[in-house]
Amino acid sequence: MDIRWMKTFIICAKYENFRKASEELFLTQPAITKHIRRLEEHLNTQLFERSGKKVRLTQAGYKFLPYATELVLKYEQGIDNFESWKQGYNRKLTIATAPQIASSFLPSLLRAFIDENPDIEVIINVTKSFEIGGEISSGKADLGLSRALPLETKLKTEIIHEEPVILVGANLQNGASAIESEVLSNYRLITHNHPDYWDSLLINVRRHYPTVRTMVVNQIEVTKKFIENGLGVSYLPYSMVKDELVNKKLTEVKSVKISPPTSSTYAITKIETNEARNFIKFLRDSL
Repeated sequence: MDIRWMKTFIICAKYENFRKASEELFLTQPAITKHIRRLEEHLNTQLFERSGKKVRLTQAGYKFLPYATELVLKYEQGIDNFESWKQGYNRKLTIATAPQIASSFLPSLLRAFIDENPDIEVIINVTKSFEIGGEISSGKADLGLSRALPLETKLKTEIIHEEPVILVGANLQNGASAIESEVLSNYRLITHNHPDYWDSLLINVRRHYPTVRTMVVNQIEVTKKFIENGLGVSYLPYSMVKDELVNKKLTEVKSVKISPPTSSTYAITKIETNEARNFIKFLRDSL
């Protein structure tokens, strides 16, 4: 039996449509038909009822589907584990992380962690903060690193780091100081580039500066580029702008009336593996 036949069967069962299956698998429809026919011949049973261009699972097809799914999953897990073993790994840690974390402090800390734990294969899945809880709940990741609390309630969540949020603008020439009232009056406030603090912060800003103009940009890296080019100012976690402040691409605007929030980094787990526990401890010690 060819594992490809079962993969094709699973996708065909998903759509009950050979054309859609061919599009997802990047195979021709004749190739799809051939895989299904070979599988049916091997099992000596019909898996699909065909009526013109329409197909639907037979009773045998419904019965075989969970077995095929489990076999393919086991096969893929076995291949992954074997490849890891060939590369010298005997443990694995899959981390689902928010983009803001993946592009700030994570790379340097991850390198140090890997140097200390060369036998752990680390897999990074960069995803939106509100999707991280689902990755943990479904078992697709062992550890989540997020800037926002997960929606799922049956997960263990702990704060591993807190940092200040600061107002930043474009670097001013001649070393001039930026003033909160002036930048919030003369520049657009770029908002909603962080998943946690913007709703309450915006209420506070508008209370003191009711005429402030806003622009929604949902990514911090894009926000920083916009600020550098004079398109606005924004409140961002310090770790996200530290390098730009040092290199004088951005400048900090001191708070006068607005009390900026703090930004928390959360570690999210369902079943805390030894590898996840070691990584959490490493982060706490390093941050």
